[in-house]
Amino acid sequence: MYKRLRLRNRADFSRVYRYGKSFANHQFVVYGCRRKDTEQFRVGVSCSKKIGNAVVRNRMRRMIKEIIRHHENEIVTQMDLIFIVRKGALDMTYQEMEKSLLHVMRKAALLKPNKR
Repeated sequence: MYKRLRLRNRADFSRVYRYGKSFANHQFVVYGCRRKDTEQFRVGVSCSKKIGNAVVRNRMRRMIKEIIRHHENEIVTQMDLIFIVRKGALDMTYQEMEKSLLHVMRKAALLKPNKR
């Protein structure tokens, strides 16, 4: 995932948690907050130590960032997003994780509508 698409500052995370809306399923929670100052979205991933050791947490982060990278053209712009990993995501394959992540993003209306 490109650096310009990363959400990194503590202040940015705090703003999204405070003013954003949250949507969840059994594996993920997503917070989304609108931004007017740019045409791109930014993504942050949070994994608690309850999830596992650093190897497991970093693997989860890498998989989520890869899924976002594959679907970045489908995600609405001008948003800051934070994905929180829950324990239910630990035993999932990449395909299951992708399906679950897209489900929670659809639920939060973070995907652009399909033009058919």
